[in-house]
Amino acid sequence: MRIALASHVIGTGDGQGRVNYELARFLCEQEHDVHLLADRIDADLEAMGCTWHPIHPEVDTIDLIKYARFARLVDKRLDEIGDTFDVILGCGAAISRPHTVNAVHFVHGPWMDSPYHNARQQSGLDSLYQYAFSALNARWEKQSLSQARQVVAVSEMVRRELLEIGVPDEKIEVIVNGVDCHEFAPGAADRSALGLPAEPVLGLFAGDIKSPIKNLDTALRALVDVPAVHLAVAGRMDGSPYPSLADRLGIGHRVHFLGFRPDVADLMRAADLFLIPSRRDSCPLVLLEAIASGLPVIASRNVGNANLLSDAAGFVLDDPENAEALTGHLTALATDPSLRRSMSAAARSVAEQHSWDRMAERYLALFRRLVSSPVSA
Repeated sequence: MRIALASHVIGTGDGQGRVNYELARFLCEQEHDVHLLADRIDADLEAMGCTWHPIHPEVDTIDLIKYARFARLVDKRLDEIGDTFDVILGCGAAISRPHTVNAVHFVHGPWMDSPYHNARQQSGLDSLYQYAFSALNARWEKQSLSQARQVVAVSEMVRRELLEIGVPDEKIEVIVNGVDCHEFAPGAADRSALGLPAEPVLGLFAGDIKSPIKNLDTALRALVDVPAVHLAVAGRMDGSPYPSLADRLGIGHRVHFLGFRPDVADLMRAADLFLIPSRRDSCPLVLLEAIASGLPVIASRNVGNANLLSDAAGFVLDDPENAEALTGHLTALATDPSLRRSMSAAARSVAEQHSWDRMAERYLALFRRLVSSPVSA
């Protein structure tokens, strides 16, 4: 098949970009003719056989303008190429012309109603910009989705939000993102070499620690009553309020702020458990990376792929604000090594069902089904 993928970034350094990178890689390995319409791609994709059609909006500082221009440039380039593709896949509002599949990683409409929306965390012109960004993206998103034959939701949470904005249920298929089960795998790690204490039970938190959306504040409050546990925190620290919060709570000596770390796979091998109590998180790759590493996970129900956690693989918080419940889960894992071991094995088993190749196989099966069936009148 001749397949076009349209997304801003197709590369391993970006969450959505990593999904499209792995899909493009797999399709090339299956000897399909893969074309990438993107601003940036990883160079090895061209070496694999992909054809890159650079889509440069020529705007770097204002995302709102950049995104609007990108979709117009994608549409224009596809019109120039002509009707030669069997499948065109776009991501969200990255394309507005008719296309075969739209893969949705984030839904802007419901996000606007969240109390944690960026517009409610800022003021003045910054707040107005964040509101305009979400409002316009929500509008463009609905327009793009109306032009797709099939819509892929990357999690059950995204599927529910698509239904909320009016996408018909029969038009939606859920294909959960994947994980590299070789890069992220159980194993030993030298904690001292990673700047971590050798002895205590160690939790790991990885992600944005500047805004409240990932909910590190509740994790820190829960940690107060679990003195046996230390917490490693990986994330950019400039402007973060959480180091001072840890000090005020009297747990600064047990919380190890590591800054941005490229060695997350090693950190996961060094940890005993993983925390992701987010207030909203559509389908974080880091949850899949944690379970692939054999880590018991404590997640909130507001994490889009938390449904992958059975009772055997981790704990799911019904309310991300419930520090007492989080304390209970931390205590259970800290005091019961056999529970950690059983959850570790269960977590790894779940992850092995969600490799990148298995994800890509599902996309390819969908492509083949759509190509072989006539377009409804």
